[in-house]
Amino acid sequence: MSGKTETQLANVDERLSRLESMMATLLERIDRQHLDATKATDQIKEWVTQFVAMRLQQLVPETCEHPPGPDSGGPYLDGTTVPCTEEVAHRVARIPIPFVRQMVAKKVADQARQDRITRVNIAYFEKAATF
Repeated sequence: MSGKTETQLANVDERLSRLESMMATLLERIDRQHLDATKATDQIKEWVTQFVAMRLQQLVPETCEHPPGPDSGGPYLDGTTVPCTEEVAHRVARIPIPFVRQMVAKKVADQARQDRITRVNIAYFEKAATF
């Protein structure tokens, strides 16, 4: 072999030795850190669960159930505590877009409270639901 080839082989051998020592050092560091993928996964799942729970609490009203009023039974306007007739509940339920349904029910409920209406009937609903 020529002197140039021997020099190149020696350089490659030296580089490989350095690479091996660097890999050994890296493996030692990893072993010292005791990385546990399942533990990290569990921590991420817990964080996501807490985050989603927090966001849901911000987005969803305090309660979705409506306790019955003292003298009023029957259905309530969607998302409110204002009693209404079956016809009104059916008409509100037929509104296809959820945010529009909520907006209409809120407007009618607010108007009913303002007018001190004890039960919303279909005539009052049609009058109060117009914008």
